[in-house]
Amino acid sequence: MDSNNTSAAASKEKLMEDLRLVVADAEELLRATANQAGEGAVAARARIQESLQVVKGRLAAAETAVIERARQAAKVTDQYVHDNPWQSIGISACAGVIVGMLIARR
Repeated sequence: MDSNNTSAAASKEKLMEDLRLVVADAEELLRATANQAGEGAVAARARIQESLQVVKGRLAAAETAVIERARQAAKVTDQYVHDNPWQSIGISACAGVIVGMLIARR
């Protein structure tokens, strides 16, 4: 279950990074075509700028949500470790043994 949350968070992070790149590319395209005249070009630039503002707002909201979830997960993990210190030590030891075995196999 935890690996699903981790992969979902990684997917969201990748999506946000891709959106940032798209926004940056679109802004550069707008700057590059700023000298082109014509009603169609002006209207298209206006629509693109509007869409970019909407996407930027949604991206900022998504980033805020991801950060808040990460903080909540850290808080819950901290509470679990404080409530169950020996179980946490056992889990960490098992994870260390498994990682050590995997490294030793190479």
